[in-house]
Amino acid sequence: MSRVYNFSAGPAMLPEDVLSTAREEMLDWQGSGMSVMEMSHRGKEFMSIATKAESDLRRLMAIPDNYKVLFLQGGASSQFAMIPMNLATTKKQVDYFNTGAWSKKAIAEAKRYCDVNVVWNGEQGNFSATPEAGDFQLNADAAYVHYTPNETIGGVEFPYIPDCGDVPLVADMSSTILSRPLDVSRFGLIYAGAQKNIGPAGLTLVIIREDLITDSLDYTPSMFKYSIHADNDSMYNTPPTYAMYLAGLVFASLLEKGGLEAMAETNQRKAEKLYATIDNSSFYQNPVEIRSRSWMNVPFTLADSELDSVFLQQAAERGLMTLKGHRSVGGMRASIYNAMPEQGVDALIDFMQAFASEHA
Repeated sequence: MSRVYNFSAGPAMLPEDVLSTAREEMLDWQGSGMSVMEMSHRGKEFMSIATKAESDLRRLMAIPDNYKVLFLQGGASSQFAMIPMNLATTKKQVDYFNTGAWSKKAIAEAKRYCDVNVVWNGEQGNFSATPEAGDFQLNADAAYVHYTPNETIGGVEFPYIPDCGDVPLVADMSSTILSRPLDVSRFGLIYAGAQKNIGPAGLTLVIIREDLITDSLDYTPSMFKYSIHADNDSMYNTPPTYAMYLAGLVFASLLEKGGLEAMAETNQRKAEKLYATIDNSSFYQNPVEIRSRSWMNVPFTLADSELDSVFLQQAAERGLMTLKGHRSVGGMRASIYNAMPEQGVDALIDFMQAFASEHA
């Protein structure tokens, strides 16, 4: 059976070379006589895997030496609580941008632990844009500023990094990390669920500036303390070992393919040609303001919503899978993360054009 093009928002496609390597090493990792899934997380075999994964990620993202890289569990959603528990200890006021569904969830969780100031709210505009750089006022005394650079559900993306002065900037990069080069030094903390651009579900990546790893709120569970994980090199408990191994294969694969500069060129090209197909057709429409359009998640609607089910069925027959939009917004959504080959986007475009010609 041939592989399909999976446009799912997550868990998403993984690079075929990564899956092939994992298949080859499934029963016997490099002559060890065992699968990575069977290894002790403190054994020399897995420790070498973990060390290389972190080293490759640091090289890939040019992470400065004064940042810790943590491989955690609990998904990005656990970070919604961990961040205020660890960063809002002496200062209780925090700033949040509300640009979509994931921002809203982060805000709701943070309100349980600190005083949240929503500096910009895109809800009245149906989350179809990000703020202009001068459209918000940040609190110079805030413990941190939080934003979601890319909203997976709405397909809205910040075209810039907010300037927060000396206040630490915190970013949920679950759906945009590794898609292009990034100046990590602009951030106090970056976090990301793995299941879009990093690897399989079950792993959460946190990149945190060392000076922010201090005391946490008194009632913070040990598993929610950054200091505990940093002091134990992400092995305070048994980590998600196989997910870390696969993430390491992804990091190595990206380095071999030219790094994030090469990924940025491909990702921009994929997004531009898909948006051009939508914009040049009266049959399709994208609701997002042009400057705020996501490279990773492209929502679109058909001129006649009664054709949605027909579109999805015929797309699936052509191996174009998981194009149904999120239940909260409807329509269609094509998630075109790093592992989606350009040929997959081309195949989707060919189908969209043919479908529009038949049903317009």
